[in-house]
Parts: sequence; C-alpha cells; structure tokens
Amino acid sequence: MESLSSVIGQKAILPSTTGHCDHDIFLGSFRLRNVRNLNRACRRLRIRVQAGNGVSKSATAGGSGIDFSDPDWKLKYQREFEARFNIPHMTDVFPDAVSYPSTFCLRMRTPVTEEFAEGYPSDEKWHGYINNNDRVLLKVINYSSPTSAGAECIDSNCSWVEQWVHRAGPREKIFFKPEEVKAAIVTCGGLCPGLNDVIRQIVITLEIYGVKKIVGIPFGYRGFSEKDLAEMPLSRKVVQNVHLSGGSLLGVSRGGPKVSDIVDSIQERGINMLFVLGGNGTHAGANAIHDECRKRRIKVAVVGVPKTIDNDIMLMDKTFGFDTAVEEAQRAINSAYIEAHSAYRGIGIVKLMGRSSGFIAMQASLASGQIDICLIPEVPFNLHGPHGVLRHLKYLLETKGSAVVCAAEGAGQDFLEKTNAKDASGNAVLGDIGVYLQQEVKKYFKELGETADVKYIDPTYMIRACRANASDGILCTVLGQNAVHGAFAGYSGITVGICNTHYVYFPIPEVISKPRVVDPNSRMWHRCLTSTGQPDFL
Repeated sequence: MESLSSVIGQKAILPSTTGHCDHDIFLGSFRLRNVRNLNRACRRLRIRVQAGNGVSKSATAGGSGIDFSDPDWKLKYQREFEARFNIPHMTDVFPDAVSYPSTFCLRMRTPVTEEFAEGYPSDEKWHGYINNNDRVLLKVINYSSPTSAGAECIDSNCSWVEQWVHRAGPREKIFFKPEEVKAAIVTCGGLCPGLNDVIRQIVITLEIYGVKKIVGIPFGYRGFSEKDLAEMPLSRKVVQNVHLSGGSLLGVSRGGPKVSDIVDSIQERGINMLFVLGGNGTHAGANAIHDECRKRRIKVAVVGVPKTIDNDIMLMDKTFGFDTAVEEAQRAINSAYIEAHSAYRGIGIVKLMGRSSGFIAMQASLASGQIDICLIPEVPFNLHGPHGVLRHLKYLLETKGSAVVCAAEGAGQDFLEKTNAKDASGNAVLGDIGVYLQQEVKKYFKELGETADVKYIDPTYMIRACRANASDGILCTVLGQNAVHGAFAGYSGITVGICNTHYVYFPIPEVISKPRVVDPNSRMWHRCLTSTGQPDFL
C-alpha cells in the first residue's frame, strides 16, 4: 500500500497555458513582424486556436474524444458528464442500507428522546429539505464564438451543452442514526483563514442532528498514526469562540502515514464520519481513504471541505480564505506604495501567495489600484531587454517617480535555480522570486548609475495566520453545514463547494484532476492589465 504522502503528491499537471507555442500554427493566418509580437499572439490566441480545432478543456476533461460527426454527440457528452459527476452514495456498496427520517428539522426545536432518528421530524411537513434530484448549472455563459474572451468551447462552433451538478443541503432521509455516529475532523496542509470557522460549524451542525461523539484528529493525517497525539473531544462549548482567532484548533501538517494505516485507525476508533479540510493533495488523500473504506466495505462517509488560500481548486467560484487573503494583502500593498511614493525614485515589491496560480496577486492588484506591475505564474515575462520588467520600471520612475510591483510566489521560476526538492505534500520547493526581483532591480539601476530605493515586503505568514473576514466567515459556515448534510445523506468521496453562487457536491476526483489557474485570455486578467497599465514583458 502506498503512503499517503505519495498519494497526495499525485496531482495532475496541466500543459502550460503560457509556455512557448508552435509558431507554425499561427504563421498561416497572421503576418507577424517579430518574435515579440509572435509570442504575444501565441499567449493570447492559444485557447482560441485550440477551440477552433475542436480541442478544449471541456472536451478533454473526461479523458475521451468526441466524434462530432455523430448527430447525437451532445446527448452522449451529457451522459458522459453525468456519469463523471455522479457522486458516490452508501447504497452503491450497501444496497440494503436503511434510511431514517432526518433529525435535522428547524421547524421543531423541542428536546428529543434517546432514539433520535424516531423523534423527528414533526407532524408538520418542513419544506427546508433538498431533493436528491436538484441540480445546479456548472457553466452559465453561452459563448457564441471561440474567439470570445475566456471561451471554453467543446467544438469548433462553440456549441452550448448543459452541465448539471448536485445541489448541496439537508435531505429528508438520512443514512446514519445520530446516536451511532462518531465523527472526526482533520485539517491538513498549511494554515488558511477560516479553518476554525469550518471546524466550529461542522461541530454545531453535527450536534443539531443529535451527534454526541465528535473528535478532532490533531496535526493532519499524522494524527491517525502518532501514538502521542490523542484525539480531541469536540462540542459546541469547546468550539464556541474558536472562529475569533486564526490558525487551526486542531493543528496542521503535511504528508502522513499509509492509507491502509489511516483506515485501520478509523476502524479501531469507531469513526464513521470523516471531515477532511485541505487542498488538492489533501483531497487526493481523502479520496484514497474513501476508496479503501469501500474496498473493505466499511460504512464510513468521507467528506472534504476545499481549503486553499490560492483559490486553485477546479470548478468552484472560490475557496475559503481567498477573500481574506486578498483583503489582508491590501495592507502590504499599501505599505509598499507609501514606502515607494515617499522615497526618491522608490520601488515597492510585494510577494503574495500563489504557487501555480496568480489569483491572489491578480485580485489584490485590482482591489488596491496601486499596482504598476503584476506578475503571475501563468504569464511569462522577461526581466531584461527593451520590453522587460526592468526597462518598464525605469520608465515608471522617469514618468511617475515611483513604482509598485506585485508578484505571486510562483511567478518567474524560470529565472531561479531549480533544486528538485519536494515538501511533505509532494509540492516542488520554489525559489524566492521576491528576493530575486529585489536583487535584480537594485543591480540594474546600480549598473545604470541611477538611484532606485527598493523596498521588499513578504506578508505570507501574516496573511495565512489571520482570522477570516466576514465574507469568508459566511462561506465557511455554509460549507461546514453542507459537509455534515452530505455525510448524513449517505454520500462519501465528495467535497462541497460554491458554484455560480449555489452550494454543490462534487466527486473528489473531478476537483483534483488538475489545478485551477488564471486564464491569460480571461476578462479578469484583462481587467488587471487595464488597471496596472503594464505592457507585455516579452
């Protein structure tokens, strides 16, 4: 059995969306005068050309080709999509599983007997339940052309095909008796604003269902195997005020023991509901645990709550912690602006989170209105040369007197020495682009014999450790509630997220199939470029 560390390190890697592209693709249609224009066209038109050739993210996601000459291809595509996005249910393994009337009914708040499942609901019908057949539309834009900004087309005509996913919420029938449930919560990976909010709401909702045995597994997956790490009893009294501070009540860590060892521990502890808070790697581990439980025919519901400050999980509007990160980043950006603006020929550099996706840097740049250059992993750039970042900084100092640069941590890694080192989650250890930029800017202006007062700010750990803001607090609350609803409804191997403003359940394999990245052809990135006024650095 492979270790959990190897499982969570198995992330699908997308082909680069911004790397060198085949110039021959474009030469037949475009007369380009120089390499700089060619590279720019490659980046902007890659998605359009792919869409025109009938190749797209949507078409390839299922791992099978589409025969567009088949008149029924739309229907077949929809069926294939439904099969992929069908969420696993307990009855798949236990067809004779008994269901009970839900103990979650907000119309009746009187105390219940020891036989929880027989005490609810009240005689009066409550219309707060979600029907199992309710669906939410995954994509809401009907692109009329593959040349539209951000277009994700299935075929060359950009045909509209409806894609529906499962709506989250409480069901009228549940598949666990609350008095027989032992629920466990585990937080993995790095810190993120909102972890305590989710923990708190999971505990509160479990108690409303009538669950008495709730525990926290300390320090991520390793808490299942480390003998000196005892599980933490949780109750509403314990978690009542934990959301008022950052971090995780349960602690976090990366990596962990073998999947089989974790499932052994789950069996020994009598756990039959496991709530896993983490990112792509953590969800890969949760899915492996779900699969192992099914293999052993153990009645355990494994439900994920996506946690990534980088907002890089597929299919979701956003993940918790992201809004807080963008808001907190404003302080660092404002400080860099004041430092730069107050100095003679000042330059402020801010490095923000974003290993493979530049959502925080992009949104923070848009929100602040103080950024002159935004650098993200998805868009390549040159430092030197007539169209490089350094030359533009020189122009900004000459015209504005100061400049502010915002860089995502994964930007410009081609300039840095690669170590091939991996962290416990299997992520590549990145070089420090912020320090590198600081050094290169100083060196550039020194060689020119010109003054440049460079200030560098890295607020990473201050942002990760802060308390969730109001927006994330609401998101965390609803995600925590819906995670519990999903487990009681008998679903497992799922994660809960927000999609087109509605809360939904996704099968875990679909959200971890590849990382979500900024589309350089999207309207949001174009808006960021409009805000900063920066040119192409190629």
